[in-house]
Amino acid sequence: MIISTTPTIPNREITEVLGISRGSTVRARNVGRDIFAGFKNLVGGEINEYTKLQAQSREQALQRMTADAEKLGADAIVNVRFTTSMIMQGASEILAYGTAVKLS
Repeated sequence: MIISTTPTIPNREITEVLGISRGSTVRARNVGRDIFAGFKNLVGGEINEYTKLQAQSREQALQRMTADAEKLGADAIVNVRFTTSMIMQGASEILAYGTAVKLS
Protein backbone atom coordinates (compact mmCIF):
# COMPACT_ATOMS: atom_id res chain seq x y z
CA MET A 1 0.00 0.00 0.00
CA ILE A 2 1.41 3.36 -1.03
CA ILE A 3 0.65 6.12 1.47
CA SER A 4 1.23 9.73 0.45
CA THR A 5 0.48 13.19 1.79
CA THR A 6 0.47 14.49 -1.80
CA PRO A 7 -2.56 14.38 -4.12
CA THR A 8 -0.75 12.23 -6.70
CA ILE A 9 1.81 9.43 -6.86
CA PRO A 10 4.82 10.24 -9.08
CA ASN A 11 4.94 8.17 -12.29
CA ARG A 12 1.56 6.55 -11.51
CA GLU A 13 -1.91 7.42 -12.73
CA ILE A 14 -4.94 7.39 -10.46
CA THR A 15 -7.58 5.44 -12.36
CA GLU A 16 -10.31 5.33 -9.74
CA VAL A 17 -11.19 7.11 -6.52
CA LEU A 18 -12.67 4.60 -4.07
CA GLY A 19 -13.57 6.97 -1.24
CA ILE A 20 -12.34 8.10 2.14
CA SER A 21 -10.17 5.75 4.12
CA ARG A 22 -9.85 6.42 7.83
CA GLY A 23 -8.47 4.95 11.00
CA SER A 24 -8.58 6.23 14.54
CA THR A 25 -7.70 5.38 18.09
CA VAL A 26 -8.63 6.92 21.42
CA ARG A 27 -5.97 6.87 24.09
CA ALA A 28 -6.00 7.91 27.72
CA ARG A 29 -3.13 8.90 29.95
CA ASN A 30 -2.39 6.83 33.03
CA VAL A 31 -1.59 7.88 36.57
CA GLY A 32 2.02 6.66 36.45
CA ARG A 33 2.79 8.70 33.37
CA ASP A 34 0.98 11.73 34.78
CA ILE A 35 3.03 11.70 37.98
CA PHE A 36 6.32 11.47 36.05
CA ALA A 37 5.11 14.13 33.58
CA GLY A 38 4.30 16.42 36.51
CA PHE A 39 7.88 16.17 37.75
CA LYS A 40 9.22 16.71 34.24
CA ASN A 41 7.00 19.78 33.91
CA LEU A 42 8.78 21.32 36.89
CA VAL A 43 12.25 20.99 35.39
CA GLY A 44 11.34 21.29 31.70
CA GLY A 45 12.20 19.19 28.70
CA GLU A 46 10.50 16.58 26.58
CA ILE A 47 8.01 14.27 28.27
CA ASN A 48 9.12 11.00 26.66
CA GLU A 49 6.19 8.98 28.00
CA TYR A 50 3.69 11.20 26.17
CA THR A 51 5.85 11.31 23.05
CA LYS A 52 5.84 7.49 22.93
CA LEU A 53 2.08 7.36 23.58
CA GLN A 54 1.41 9.77 20.70
CA ALA A 55 3.75 7.88 18.35
CA GLN A 56 2.01 4.58 19.14
CA SER A 57 -1.38 6.22 18.62
CA ARG A 58 -0.39 7.64 15.22
CA GLU A 59 0.97 4.27 14.10
CA GLN A 60 -2.20 2.46 15.14
CA ALA A 61 -4.39 5.03 13.36
CA LEU A 62 -2.25 4.60 10.20
CA GLN A 63 -2.57 0.82 10.37
CA ARG A 64 -6.35 1.07 10.74
CA MET A 65 -6.57 3.53 7.85
CA THR A 66 -4.54 1.15 5.67
CA ALA A 67 -6.80 -1.78 6.61
CA ASP A 68 -9.84 0.33 5.71
CA ALA A 69 -8.32 1.12 2.28
CA GLU A 70 -7.51 -2.55 1.71
CA LYS A 71 -11.17 -3.42 2.30
CA LEU A 72 -12.04 -0.97 -0.49
CA GLY A 73 -9.50 -2.64 -2.81
CA ALA A 74 -7.16 0.36 -2.91
CA ASP A 75 -3.60 0.39 -4.22
CA ALA A 76 -2.76 3.68 -2.49
CA ILE A 77 -4.00 6.36 -0.14
CA VAL A 78 -3.36 9.96 -1.18
CA ASN A 79 -3.78 13.28 0.65
CA VAL A 80 -3.19 11.60 4.01
CA ARG A 81 -3.73 13.83 7.03
CA PHE A 82 -3.77 13.49 10.81
CA THR A 83 -6.01 15.26 13.25
CA THR A 84 -6.55 15.01 16.96
CA SER A 85 -9.34 15.95 19.32
CA MET A 86 -9.91 15.76 23.03
CA ILE A 87 -12.67 13.28 23.90
CA MET A 88 -12.64 13.94 27.63
CA GLN A 89 -10.17 15.13 30.25
CA GLY A 90 -7.08 12.96 29.79
CA ALA A 91 -8.26 11.13 26.64
CA SER A 92 -7.80 12.13 23.02
CA GLU A 93 -8.48 10.71 19.58
CA ILE A 94 -5.94 10.50 16.78
CA LEU A 95 -7.52 10.23 13.33
CA ALA A 96 -5.65 9.41 10.12
CA TYR A 97 -7.57 9.86 6.88
CA GLY A 98 -7.00 10.08 3.16
CA THR A 99 -8.43 9.18 -0.23
CA ALA A 100 -8.27 5.51 -1.22
CA VAL A 101 -7.42 5.12 -4.92
CA LYS A 102 -6.64 2.56 -7.60
CA LEU A 103 -3.48 3.08 -9.65
CA SER A 104 -2.54 2.02 -13.18
